[in-house]
Amino acid sequence: MTGTTRSSGGLDDRRKRLLFRCWHRGTREMDLILGRFADAEISAMRDEDLAELERLIEVPDPDLYAAVIGDTPLDPEYATALFDRIKAFRAVDHDA
Repeated sequence: MTGTTRSSGGLDDRRKRLLFRCWHRGTREMDLILGRFADAEISAMRDEDLAELERLIEVPDPDLYAAVIGDTPLDPEYATALFDRIKAFRAVDHDA
């Protein structure tokens, strides 16, 4: 079981791959953070956002997790508006 609440039905191949990769990071914490974000946002994301997400998911889990929870800053090349959206989503989702 992945934890996803969203079907990949109706998504183009690029979005399907990204949704899968967001839910299969390697660490459960990042699966939950990126997977939930992707469930909620993937269908409406612009091509530019998809490209940023593709770059962002290449960051190793420990580094990305530390940045998302605020322990360490993310390298400037990855600290984009999309990353800020993920952090904000995580804060709201985590509080729920």
